[in-house]
Amino acid sequence: MKRLKNIIALMIILVFAVACEKEIDNLDKLNGVTAPTDVTTTFDVSQDNSGLVTILPNAVGVTAYWITFGDTVPETATKYGLNEAITHKYSEGVFTVGVTAEGLTGLTTKIEQELTVSFKAPEDIVVTVTPDPTNPLIISVSATATYATVMDIYFGDVENEEPVLVLPDSVAMHTYEEAGDYVLTVEAKSAGAASTVYSETITISEASDPVMLPIGFESFTINYTFENFGDATSTVIDNPDASGINTSARVGQLVKALNADTWAGSLLTLGSPIDFSSKKLFKMKVWSPKSGIIVKLKVENLDDDQINHEVDATNTVSDQWEELSFDFSGIDMNNDYQKVVVFFDFGNPGDDAIYYFDDIKLTSSAPSTGIAGIWKVAPEIESLGVGPNQGDISWWSIGEADLTARACFFDDTYVFGADGSFSNVLGAETWIEGWQNGGGDEGCGAPVAPHDGTVAATYIYDAGAGTLALNGTGAYLGIPKAFNGGELADPSEAPESITYITELSEDNSVMIVDINVGTAWWRYKLIKEGGGTEPTPLEGTWQVAPEAESLGVGPNPGDISWWSISEADLTTRACFFDDTYVFGANGSFSNVVGTETWIEGWQNGGGDEGCAAPVAPHDGSLAATYTYDAGEGTVTLNGTGAYLGIPKAYNGGELTAPSEAPESITYLIELSEGNSVMIVDINVGTAWWRYKLVKN
Repeated sequence: MKRLKNIIALMIILVFAVACEKEIDNLDKLNGVTAPTDVTTTFDVSQDNSGLVTILPNAVGVTAYWITFGDTVPETATKYGLNEAITHKYSEGVFTVGVTAEGLTGLTTKIEQELTVSFKAPEDIVVTVTPDPTNPLIISVSATATYATVMDIYFGDVENEEPVLVLPDSVAMHTYEEAGDYVLTVEAKSAGAASTVYSETITISEASDPVMLPIGFESFTINYTFENFGDATSTVIDNPDASGINTSARVGQLVKALNADTWAGSLLTLGSPIDFSSKKLFKMKVWSPKSGIIVKLKVENLDDDQINHEVDATNTVSDQWEELSFDFSGIDMNNDYQKVVVFFDFGNPGDDAIYYFDDIKLTSSAPSTGIAGIWKVAPEIESLGVGPNQGDISWWSIGEADLTARACFFDDTYVFGADGSFSNVLGAETWIEGWQNGGGDEGCGAPVAPHDGTVAATYIYDAGAGTLALNGTGAYLGIPKAFNGGELADPSEAPESITYITELSEDNSVMIVDINVGTAWWRYKLIKEGGGTEPTPLEGTWQVAPEAESLGVGPNPGDISWWSISEADLTTRACFFDDTYVFGANGSFSNVVGTETWIEGWQNGGGDEGCAAPVAPHDGSLAATYTYDAGEGTVTLNGTGAYLGIPKAYNGGELTAPSEAPESITYLIELSEGNSVMIVDINVGTAWWRYKLVKN
């Protein structure tokens, strides 16, 4: 019996201990509860000269309200439950209503709101309608009127519409489902029986901006109107799976209906023809409920759909985002293409499957591995020669004496840019043959067009196939006369493109080049200056261009209509324009901002903006690195506080405090003017920032 009593006592102790532990745990959870937030109130007034007003408070994290009605002094607040009606009768006058929201732990948040009670009909009503700057389907409405207590707003797009109640001068926002004309009605109410009604017809416009590459579906002002065929239907929707490689807000959706044609698809017409001059690799993010399907991407001429080019890709995953590549290097450059066509599960009839697609962009198909850099023919015997078969140079090759006699040839360089550009750099002299100078003697002489390096050219390197194509009349490797299937007899015969067979070795510092000229094979041995290290055109010191509109923001990429740097800012913000962004050859990155830079309110606790000491972590004190992807046209800065342009802009938002700085930021960039100018774009969610940087 004694043992039984001990067991019972032990169980009671354990139950008590567990109960205490749960109580402590619950108290710990309550420690994280804050005071109610977002406290607001509106009023509704009885229009019967009774002065009866209904108070309608709202808050987040609230359990009860304490109300002071403002018509007696002194006044004790009255407590109301969440579902309890709050009414009070007033005489005519202007009163201050106090609303205190109480939370679970007793913490409170208080606001005060002015209330006008009048038995006169409202007069002098003024209604302000403001279109949203980013989405033409959204408007904001505010109204004022003398003697008005509350405004009932009817937006005119729903039958038997319930009005939105707002206080005078308060704003009500509304999103229309589609464009059209709507009758907006605002009823200004006082405590009297009569009200004052204002109506106007407003026009909600269609999105009108043209579709341009890249296509991301984020803009509300771009008209993403699809043409559908074969019983496929495409629309723009909210991203149903914002995960993995695609967390964007909106995407394209294609529904391939049951028994839809095998070729069912949708197309978008662009605002201008696609520029394939330097970029020929399309990329598109796709989401499919099944893997192993053919996704076809096609481009068409604006007026003749028989002029087209299409490329297939096969997806490898299901129920998740994947980026597919479509190589358009074989496209006929003599034609224009202005339509982009998308097909899913091509070749099979529809089965009601739903597909998603996003981020359609044209990139350089020149990979960053191996080729980019400055090359020249190796200054050694047999580095250039010709023979009957590939690799056989038994007919003729460079001899020891040629290294001196042809010195003007061995200093020629072949420059492959990381952005897919190519150039022959020949200097004042190169080796000239008889077919170039009207049958004269061969020897060192001034370069002869088009083989003089003056024509813009590009390259496409296919590592898998081991080929290197130069695009541009007069672009060449080794000797200019050798082309696919023949040898030139006159400079005017130069082809628009030449494809070489290549093999890289010795850590991408040596390139063996072969070309079949029909009756013979030429071979060249090229070596890379600096060995196999891949240079990047970003290396060096950059700064924001000291000119108007070099930095700005707007609703779409490249649009800085909302705000941009002015002429006056060049002086006011001089401390900003001397900031530099240093990209090191070893992949390092640093912000060099000196003793002063431009500081904004979010960095100094809400103070005035202006020149001041840099604020961590955007002060350049932390180590950072960068990753440049020429094909994607992106640069990623890795390191908390590293940035280009302005520090507050990051992928998807703008900072409100320095402590929110992300660990990395990815920018879209485009290089031009010999890689001395960099245009930088970044999407911050509701806007796009653009910066123009110049290299020192």
